Amino acid sequence: MSARRKRHEEHEEHENHERWLVTYADMVTLLMVLFIVMFAMSQVDEKKFAELKEGLAAGFGASDQVLQGASSIQEQPGSAAVAPVRPQLALADLSEKDRAVVEEALAETERLEQDRRRAEARSEAERLDEVRERLERALRAQGLQDDVKATYDERGLVLSLVSRHVVFESDLATLTARGEEVVDTLAPVLLAIPDRLQIDGHTNQVDVQPKYFATDWDLSAARALTVLRRLDERFGVPAERLSLAAYGHEKPLVDPSEPGSQAVNKRVDIVVLTRLPREVAQLLPDAAGALPRDGAPGGDRRGAGERREEDATPTPGGSTDDGAVRADGLPADPTDPTDPSQGAPR
Repeated sequence: MSARRKRHEEHEEHENHERWLVTYADMVTLLMVLFIVMFAMSQVDEKKFAELKEGLAAGFGASDQVLQGASSIQEQPGSAAVAPVRPQLALADLSEKDRAVVEEALAETERLEQDRRRAEARSEAERLDEVRERLERALRAQGLQDDVKATYDERGLVLSLVSRHVVFESDLATLTARGEEVVDTLAPVLLAIPDRLQIDGHTNQVDVQPKYFATDWDLSAARALTVLRRLDERFGVPAERLSLAAYGHEKPLVDPSEPGSQAVNKRVDIVVLTRLPREVAQLLPDAAGALPRDGAPGGDRRGAGERREEDATPTPGGSTDDGAVRADGLPADPTDPTDPSQGAPR
């Protein structure tokens, strides 16, 4: 009898269609661990936080609270200095005598801070006044001392081109020959200083539509741009030091109701910007006004182009010996058809 061996048949291994579950389970496990860690980090130990708060309060004047802030409310966070915060002292626990001592110390600290600010403003005013004197000497050498009016505000030294002649033709943003001469005289001095310059364009308040521009804003901006480009392209004043602003008819130099004011208000201002922080710069006009001038302590701070009444000899008819005087104190040009006595076009 022959023995038959049964052939061993190997069956094919079934394909595992659930292999992806292993990878998926690993991913879910990792995500769970991640969220557990994040949750643990978000829990604050109140006891340790209270100890930290008390320690900070003791170190900063016994403040009784910790402020919790969010995002900055400034348009450009960090662009302005943060004002010092006065600590909240727990005066209620002090005796009347100790409280008086603390309040006196705080008042003395505030007084010293005010004195420091005034000293900074005075030092800056003296520096800007030296710049004004250099500009005035340059103008006087060219016989243009009456064509620029220098004043001070919280921005710095303001040079207003209020020429007794025409600086800009009516309805145009092109400098006349006289206007070019004034700008060219100022430019070398402005180039030599490190301060930033802002060119402000203005029109007068005559209710007339500009002939070649859509609005007063366009005309004032074009006039400011003309002066800015001349300083940059002809004299090489660095572009990073220059900026411009257009005010249309919104910022008159002289009250529009005054006779002849419209010829003065049509102008360009060159502002030598101060480097002081805002809270100190606000004191600059008063500091400049208190500086001595011409040997008189706290004397006249009217800059180039401003005249004193005693500087001119009056003649019959209200004029001076060198001609009529405009509303801003500048001598009028009787031959100029755009002078105040003849009207003031845009």
